[in-house]
Amino acid sequence: MAAESAPHAARELRQRTARREITERRRITQRLRQALLSGGFVLQYQPLVSLRTGYIRGAETIIRLQHSRRGLIAAAHFMPIAEHSEIINDVGGWMLQQACMQAASWPGDLSVALTLSQRHMQGGRLIRQLLESLSASGLPAERLELELTEAMLIDDNDDNVFALRTLQGLGVRLALNNFGTGYASLSALKRLPIATLRLDRSLIHNLGEGVADAAIVQAAVKAGHALGCAVLADGVESEAQLALLSEIGCDEGQGPYFSQPVAAAEIAAMLAASPREHLK
Repeated sequence: MAAESAPHAARELRQRTARREITERRRITQRLRQALLSGGFVLQYQPLVSLRTGYIRGAETIIRLQHSRRGLIAAAHFMPIAEHSEIINDVGGWMLQQACMQAASWPGDLSVALTLSQRHMQGGRLIRQLLESLSASGLPAERLELELTEAMLIDDNDDNVFALRTLQGLGVRLALNNFGTGYASLSALKRLPIATLRLDRSLIHNLGEGVADAAIVQAAVKAGHALGCAVLADGVESEAQLALLSEIGCDEGQGPYFSQPVAAAEIAAMLAASPREHLK
């Protein structure tokens, strides 16, 4: 009898877990809808730094959700849920609008970067939102950099191809996230208008602890350069990592060694004080 009841108990447990997960997703999705209506989202920015000159060349946009008790909640806690709902279109559109408006006040040719959701690219809505955001803000398209996931390269459906080609035609720069750890083929990269490859922070974290780690990063940098792309190291934490990356020939860096993510007013003040501020 006990043996017969075990599968039933396991099935009941799976069903209860699934129901809890559905309830939690609905709760978070509703909170995101409320945040869009009440101004509950905040954008922070982290500088993108040239390793050759040490100067800031732009900043990446990072979204946070404000919580009355927990403060600012990181995107990792809510964006995966948003990406499985239509609300990602509204959240992504809000990010585009705000990032373009804020970056338009930055001096010179400093760029603003933000990550795209694959779902947001579908149906042509992204292009409409992007054109509206650029027009309303006055930000030149060449100063906007959109970061893609490897899934977008692997899934070469008509929506993705159309969106990427349209973005290229507008002059928007495209970057590939998490390069060096996933499945994006070099042949796919050759066919697409990618300007920057962002090395995954997991590759940078152990850099300097062994010969193999440096060899992997060096191979990724060489591959990126062979494709005509700039290569950015994400998650730079120390001077030792910076020195190795510079020696390897990596072009750019981002991470806590240079600056933690900061508020829009703080990044604007930093850039206004010295558009090419030396951070090394």
